[in-house]
Amino acid sequence: MTLETLKKEPHVTGLKQVSKAVSKGDAQCVFLAVDADERVRLPLQVLCDEKRVPVVNTATMADLGRACSIEVGAAAAAILKG
Repeated sequence: MTLETLKKEPHVTGLKQVSKAVSKGDAQCVFLAVDADERVRLPLQVLCDEKRVPVVNTATMADLGRACSIEVGAAAAAILKG
């Protein structure tokens, strides 16, 4: 999955929304910003591992924000299952 996919597919943005989607089984793939604080990243990474949701760790917060069409950075985003 790439950031381009985020622009085209239904998605959620932000730690709380992404965590909810992963917990409910609605997340297909999660993007975690490499420059997000470790205490933000780690719990979500653990949750994704438990739920067997793939995680992409290549984008910055600014990159994720742009891909999600928001004007601020995002620590996390998830592509939702169709």
